[in-house]
Amino acid sequence: MIRNIVKTTLVAAALGLGFVASAPAFALDSVKILVPANPGGGWDQTARALQAAINAEGIAKKVTVDNKGGAGGTIGLAQFVNGAKGDGGATLVGGMVMVGAIATNKSPVNLTQVTPLARLSGETLVVVVPASSKIQTLKELIDQFKANPGSVAWGGGSAGGSDHILAGLIAQAVGVDPAKVNYIAYSGGGEAQAAIMGGHVAAGISGFGEFQSQIKSGKLRALAVSGAERIPGESVPTLKEQGVNVEMVNWRAIFAAPGISEAQQKELVAALDKAVTSNSWKDALKRNDWQDMYLTGPEFKKFLDADVARITKLVTDLGMVKP
Repeated sequence: MIRNIVKTTLVAAALGLGFVASAPAFALDSVKILVPANPGGGWDQTARALQAAINAEGIAKKVTVDNKGGAGGTIGLAQFVNGAKGDGGATLVGGMVMVGAIATNKSPVNLTQVTPLARLSGETLVVVVPASSKIQTLKELIDQFKANPGSVAWGGGSAGGSDHILAGLIAQAVGVDPAKVNYIAYSGGGEAQAAIMGGHVAAGISGFGEFQSQIKSGKLRALAVSGAERIPGESVPTLKEQGVNVEMVNWRAIFAAPGISEAQQKELVAALDKAVTSNSWKDALKRNDWQDMYLTGPEFKKFLDADVARITKLVTDLGMVKP
């Protein structure tokens, strides 16, 4: 009898060990992703693609995505800094747009107050006009812009973000005072799309992936992309090809809460390492025409510090910083 009990116990223990061994190696109880923008934009797309990858790989038991838009991400950033301290499962999506918005809005919170985890991806921006627009080419848009800067309303994401910066760089490149750019900021990609397609602005700027379906359906006309080369499989020429000497890629990243331990940070990075090698994430990169720019550790911190300095100087030089 005793022998049978011992045998049964050992079998149960072995089964238990087998169960533990089969569990995901990087399983977390929960991951919360805060998107500091309204649904429909690039940060939201990034967060939901990451959520799908984490779920597909069984990296966390539960993954949630919440949106808190406004002021180029600085409202969501403030909420994150003030409310998530020490939470090892809390993360925030952000990127180049947020860096510019922090400077232009003179935000009381900044990226030194969160924990850098990883740069995730990069996206080429696209300049579009509504399908109904009389403007057919980038040259026609630039000619009107140079003749009367105020007559060209540019629609895009939050003030000081990558869309706004690109409009300023285009102005600078064609000899227009960047301070004269008539830029209309929207808090989310969905709002910007509706305004552009509705003809409320003359031209729009956003990540190519955000406008891709509208371009393919003929609702928007793509005039130029901001990368060094054309997007693979797409016929839209670059700004440089058309004589506008501007090149820019919008990067996106993910951050952890302030005040987490080194062990918590390593656990989150290990989870990201696994998520970005998944087929789910690779499919998202391909589907959205995002560049794989994954970078973690000291190298990401070094990149972040340098780009914060670069973008802050750029938006100041372009006259975007509020007095």
